[in-house]
Amino acid sequence: MKVLVAIKRVIDANVRIRVKNDHSGVVTDGVKMSMDPFCEIAVEEAVRQKEAGKVSEVVVVSIGSGRCQDVLRTALAMGADRGILIEAEAELQPLAIAGLLTVLVDRESPQLVILGKQAIDADNNQTGQMLAGLLGWSQGMFISRLEILAGKINVVREIDGGSETLSLTPPAVVSTDLRLNEPRYVKLPGIMRAKKTPLEVLPASQFGIDLESKLTVLKLEEPPVRKKGTQVASAAQLVDKLRNEAGVI
Repeated sequence: MKVLVAIKRVIDANVRIRVKNDHSGVVTDGVKMSMDPFCEIAVEEAVRQKEAGKVSEVVVVSIGSGRCQDVLRTALAMGADRGILIEAEAELQPLAIAGLLTVLVDRESPQLVILGKQAIDADNNQTGQMLAGLLGWSQGMFISRLEILAGKINVVREIDGGSETLSLTPPAVVSTDLRLNEPRYVKLPGIMRAKKTPLEVLPASQFGIDLESKLTVLKLEEPPVRKKGTQVASAAQLVDKLRNEAGVI
């Protein structure tokens, strides 16, 4: 089975986000960037399935500027076989990304596509579902377990009430949740191998997909600073504060 993994380059999860002075977005200049944590889980799972003999090839793809090559090489260092960059300078919306991936899937013919359930920058949680819809494939979103068998793919997915087990008929699209695995630390031999592995670069303009954004960001603001909490000595005092200060009862 051939697997395609889509990954995104985002501000590192450990970096404190700062809003630009003009409120048009967040500061990215001089900020550490890395692979989205959910995408990292997706790469790890694909590599584990390959190591288990269930997958023959792992292809990773990222969509963005040339700077996205660093996350592709991280994925190669983790164990992916090939890397593809769909080069686009503008920030793309989920539907455009799903459209680009649809064209790439038609060319690469994988039996399984794995994505992170959402990117930690926009938190859209839309691309995987849109991709499955455009392809007309089976889908299993927010998975915490993946089992590849002959002729089917079993997944356990996170839902509001707990978990749900699905049996998917390939080809399929799945998105990863946090409990699926713990990504490995990249070792030096993998890093050296990734540096020497050529990446395929494809201009997004050649895919024939409408890349124009349909959404406009009017203003971005930091959330209000939370007030300092206070301790109470008794339940009666708590009830009094909730009634007379917070006004919630």
